[in-house]
Amino acid sequence: MTDPIFDCIRAGDASALEALLADDRTHAIARDPRGISALMTALYHRQPSLAASIRRALDASGVDLDTFEAAAIGEVARLRTLVERDPAVLSATSADGFTALHLASFFGHEEASALLLDQGAPVSSPAANPSAVHPLHSAVAARAAGVVARLLASGADVDAAQHGGWTALMAAAMHGDRAIVEMLLAAGADVGLRSDDGQTARDLAEPGVVDLLG
Repeated sequence: MTDPIFDCIRAGDASALEALLADDRTHAIARDPRGISALMTALYHRQPSLAASIRRALDASGVDLDTFEAAAIGEVARLRTLVERDPAVLSATSADGFTALHLASFFGHEEASALLLDQGAPVSSPAANPSAVHPLHSAVAARAAGVVARLLASGADVDAAQHGGWTALMAAAMHGDRAIVEMLLAAGADVGLRSDDGQTARDLAEPGVVDLLG
């Protein structure tokens, strides 16, 4: 049976979640049937206030963040401790198939991403799930220009394709994200690549970036 905290998160019901945790803080350590924690679920649902409530309950219970939670929140000190204790966490994948670098990138945490890269996190590793996203795709999805720059400087494959044949350039063009499009082009992104359905970055581009794509 799924813990009721997940119903609170999906509903965005802060009052119900607070009442649940006040009655029993152990709800904060719950995981769904896939093994994804309540904290990660709140972050995925873009519910920062609920995530903060869960984090407070974890702290009050003396429960430390795991590698993936620390990366998703951007807790650099905790990440450093975990990596120094066991460097294998750099290439480990979460219950839903993401590395710590995927998560730090997706949530736009530049300092956390830099730490993971400096410690040897795989920069061009596809997610172990059908999305096949690389950290670069995650950072572009987050429109996190600073993280994109760090990944490219660390040797990220600029033309790597995720599920559907989508490249980072295609996503940035679709977002109309001029700064990131410029970075990707400077790193050698191929404007002629096509997605599985035959579209190029220029086909997908917002008007504000079309001129960059030739």
